[in-house]
Amino acid sequence: METLTRDKAWGLLTEFNKEHFHLKHALTVEGVMRWFANELGYADEQDFWGIVGLLHDLDFEQFPEQHCIKEQEIMRERGIDERIIHAAASHGYALTVDIKPEHEMEKVLYAVDELTGLIGAVALMRPSKSVSDLELKSVKKKYKTANFAAGCSREVIERGAEMLGWDLDTLIERTILAMRSCEDAYNNFSVDGE
Repeated sequence: METLTRDKAWGLLTEFNKEHFHLKHALTVEGVMRWFANELGYADEQDFWGIVGLLHDLDFEQFPEQHCIKEQEIMRERGIDERIIHAAASHGYALTVDIKPEHEMEKVLYAVDELTGLIGAVALMRPSKSVSDLELKSVKKKYKTANFAAGCSREVIERGAEMLGWDLDTLIERTILAMRSCEDAYNNFSVDGE
């Protein structure tokens, strides 16, 4: 089985995803996952964590009704490592699939996927439009407003925090720091590549 490089993963992602919003989300989650790999003692696996983050929504743009199901089929057809397939699909646990997040990396992905969207939405409302000066209290205030970023499931975020054994504040604070670490990468990309 050939190794899936970051460039090949990006090529696969852009084969199935064209919308700027989806590509930006993939880059955000990739960067956040790399940060958490380093933070949680998996520095030697940061490329793997990043690729899982990059590909986690591979099927969402074209196959939203089969999200986390179709991507398994696509990845298996391409001979991608089963660990990547399992990890990417596990973020749909109890939503579209029965694949439970088991490894700490899968639990992180499950917890941060929706949360990065919510934090990003809060950041866009700030004068800076950035997470660089975003504080926990600002996110918590918007988090409690049910109709703010309503597509970001609070239930999934809270279930993810629980899986990790973290309180919600810890998860939000760490995810803000993770998003700061890669903000330039996900804000300054062009759709045709890097």
